[in-house]
Amino acid sequence: MEEPLFDCAEPYLETRVCPRTQVRVLTPHLATELERNEALERMLTDFMVAEGIRKPIVWLYTPMALEFLPQSIEPGALVYDCMDELSLFRGAPSQLQVLEKYLLKKANLVFTGGVSLFEAKRRFHPQVYPFPSGVDLAHFAQARALPPDFAELKDMPRPRLGYAGVIDERLDLNLIEEIARKRPSWQIVMIGPVVKISPDALPRQANIHWLGMKDYSELPSYFAGWNAGIMPFALNDATRFISPTKTPEYLSAGLPVISTAIRDVERPYGELGLARIARSADEFVMHAEQVMNVGMCLKWRERADEFLKTISWDSVWNGMNRLITDVVGDSAQKPAAGKVAGAAPGSSFDSSLGQERPARV
Repeated sequence: MEEPLFDCAEPYLETRVCPRTQVRVLTPHLATELERNEALERMLTDFMVAEGIRKPIVWLYTPMALEFLPQSIEPGALVYDCMDELSLFRGAPSQLQVLEKYLLKKANLVFTGGVSLFEAKRRFHPQVYPFPSGVDLAHFAQARALPPDFAELKDMPRPRLGYAGVIDERLDLNLIEEIARKRPSWQIVMIGPVVKISPDALPRQANIHWLGMKDYSELPSYFAGWNAGIMPFALNDATRFISPTKTPEYLSAGLPVISTAIRDVERPYGELGLARIARSADEFVMHAEQVMNVGMCLKWRERADEFLKTISWDSVWNGMNRLITDVVGDSAQKPAAGKVAGAAPGSSFDSSLGQERPARV
């Protein structure tokens, strides 16, 4: 179920089926923010009744979803997939931490998007498991054999250092500007949507190229034209626990990687010699010059590929699925649990009070 769109006079639920995976995607369309949670609860309830869904595996990426989780749901398993420390992001809702505390109390399993996040959450739940970002190795490995001058890259000079991801408060814009200033002949290619920061804040040197969002299918073609993959992240609250997906994606494409000192990049990628870690603009430039001048030898690529095989999305899912299957098997042998993801029967969660309250009639 996706985030709602506020674009209609009368609320409705758009449903579509992914032709490749057969996953059903629900997109709520609402009139105003005021009706959000009640409308979402009603839509999700109606959908589940119509489809005959009972005791589903409830998988939450954000504690905020608890605000509209239908009271009628009795989960076969409740999974909290904690990909980021959302409470540290700019504009995080004030009630997020209260809801997360409740979710950590009620969830059967907690998955984290990296080891640092695992270390932060494991003391709050008995079953927390780290699952750092996986990679579609075959998809990004296409970059190694593709021509280097795709689309906007066609007339762009070299060398090219590229970033692909969300452009928000997690990026160190001053660092990007300083690298571009120190090496005006280098081209800094930035791919991704600008979110939560003003486009006016982006540095505008002639050798920095803001290309906007690109389709996932096109990314290998862009990567094929880069000399290195960069992760110029700021070191702040929003990046304290991130485990960037782009690290294994760059490596799959055969690109050398330079990153600021993000903990989940330092460990394991920096420790294994698969990424260079920079703690200043001068170090970033030095590492980039070294990897672009020396190149990445066949032995390095073979070592990177061996590591990447261990973090394919298939291997990530297999690990998660084993844990979920154990929980579902255990719950099938126990008496039925209460409503609202394990809350006491006949109650639902009131996020404004941080406690259980009588169910609505």
